[in-house]
Amino acid sequence: MTYHTLFLDIDGTILRPDHTIMDTTKEAIQQVKEQGIDVFLATGRPLHEIYGLADELKVNSFIGYNGAFATYQNNTIVDEPMDSRTAEHFLETAYNNQHDIVVYTSEKNYYTALTSDATKNFINTFHLKENEQLKPELDIKHEILSMTLINIDDKDFPLYSTDDNLYLSPVNVNGINNCYDVIRKNVNKGEAIKTVLKNFNRTSEGAIAFGDGMNDKEMLTTVGEGFAMGNAHPDLFAYAKNRTTTVSDSGIFNGLNRLGLVK
Repeated sequence: MTYHTLFLDIDGTILRPDHTIMDTTKEAIQQVKEQGIDVFLATGRPLHEIYGLADELKVNSFIGYNGAFATYQNNTIVDEPMDSRTAEHFLETAYNNQHDIVVYTSEKNYYTALTSDATKNFINTFHLKENEQLKPELDIKHEILSMTLINIDDKDFPLYSTDDNLYLSPVNVNGINNCYDVIRKNVNKGEAIKTVLKNFNRTSEGAIAFGDGMNDKEMLTTVGEGFAMGNAHPDLFAYAKNRTTTVSDSGIFNGLNRLGLVK
């Protein structure tokens, strides 16, 4: 098999719990790039929060916001803001039920409760920098690319389940509890990958992906070689063709080594 594209989740896949990257991970990315394989960072994070990491890894193609925005070497391929009515419903529901929520635009992270303990823990865990309090006078509802519920119990899921096109995906990161990404069934990492591959007339069989969270399930089933990290959410393994070692045990390197791409 000739492989052409590699898609890598960040948290729990590239980044270890202490937010460092194994040397073997850096080496694996470098080796596949030298073979002409395009590398994308495919993350739920907003792109404005990952450019430092991208520079460290020398990667310049991205799928961000859980598939709502994608670029290839500075050229936009996907740009799918959320429906403004859906965004308004989620924000109103969060305010009415004292749930903290963060919405992401192309430039900022806006929080309903910037100083709450749950929000501060979320910001500190992900080392987020472009943070701002969401205020009524800020008209950003047409700019929202994705959002995360920061403190919600599963018993409250029905409050947010009015749209069949959405589902809540648990954030699979140490130190984070009761946090859920809002995923669109027709806008996600998998759909973004389909657009990328179609744009360059590439086969899904020649694509590889690594992930650890339930927001990666569409990504892993879209590519020919999908790898679930050893530390993945237990439910993710059913969606992955392959299982590799953990993020702290050279998971990316070992998976690519199994395909004969690194040594």
